Amino acid sequence: MANRIMLNQTSYFGKGAINEIANEVKNRGCKKVLLVTDESLIKFKVATKIADLLDAAGIKYEIYDRIKPNPTIENVKDGVEACKKAGADVIVAVGGGSAIDTSKAIGIIVTNPEFADVRSLEGVAPTKNPCLPIIAVSTTSGTAAEVTINYVITDVEKNRKFVCVDPHDIPVVAVVDPDMVASMPAGLAASTGMDALVHAIEGYITKGAWEMTDMMHLKAIEIISHWLPRSVKGDALAREKMALGQYIAGMGFSNVGLGIVHSMAHPLSALYDIPHGKACAMLLVPVLKYNAPVAGERYKAIGKVMDVPGIDGMSKDEAVKATLDAIQKLADEVGIPRHIGPEGVKEKDIDFLAESAMADACTPGNPRDPTKEDIVKIYTEAL
Repeated sequence: MANRIMLNQTSYFGKGAINEIANEVKNRGCKKVLLVTDESLIKFKVATKIADLLDAAGIKYEIYDRIKPNPTIENVKDGVEACKKAGADVIVAVGGGSAIDTSKAIGIIVTNPEFADVRSLEGVAPTKNPCLPIIAVSTTSGTAAEVTINYVITDVEKNRKFVCVDPHDIPVVAVVDPDMVASMPAGLAASTGMDALVHAIEGYITKGAWEMTDMMHLKAIEIISHWLPRSVKGDALAREKMALGQYIAGMGFSNVGLGIVHSMAHPLSALYDIPHGKACAMLLVPVLKYNAPVAGERYKAIGKVMDVPGIDGMSKDEAVKATLDAIQKLADEVGIPRHIGPEGVKEKDIDFLAESAMADACTPGNPRDPTKEDIVKIYTEAL
């Protein structure tokens, strides 16, 4: 079987990277921008940095800022109408996964109008045309949406999230500028940073993992585990390192998939509005314990890049325990709760949550094939 790698056409890293946006718009022959972001990033003058750059370059744009933390079908539909009304030929997405995911869905529907029913994009949709060009500017260090071919939309009517996987949706340009993540509050830095760690770990143990993605994922785990605590405290260098680490994780998992940490986290966000990164972080260790019988051989390498003392001389079982302990210690250090019950999760909903997780597009990539009963047990133990 051939292994496929898909990445952005162009990526910019480092302080001042946002200054390349206007040139990218002009050099691609684009005339009108739809600036997709959320109201808070306008309010706190984060997205306005990009608007100011477009103004200075004389580039016309319209702003669509009706993005929710867990973007909905309605967000996408409204965004499509805003894009058409503006006559935009390029999208500049400024935000975390929510803004960039919404932009992917907007861009796909604009160029593939037969998929106007947003639900028709679930899974691997057979779109024919690349989406409207997207320049993705990340303001969090976690989702790596700027480099992935995946996006997630919430179906409010059915209380579920659905994953869309489409090579046609990858942003043509990714902009990773540490100045854009400098204002993240500690809680957001912790949850998005742990989401990035989940991406790297799940990508490393997924069924599709291979040498090139192993290289990406192990490096991402190393960077994230070392710099996340300092990033949460607001350290500028750590924020820069995390911005890179989460991007590297995205390069890997976008091409090999994830597992049931994400499958189980998606319904928690859909039903209880728990932030995605926080939901993933709370489920990481319980799911890794479940996966250990089939993926445990890989845990030693994870522990090694996390600098677990003496791990080279440990048996498999010892290395599994030491690695899980190190991951839990990191989660504790950055303030991630250990249990989902105090976050509002109810035992009566677990059957529905498990059904949703089993139907999630990430489940087939899990290294151990779960049953619904397995999922129920993990949720129950995590309460």
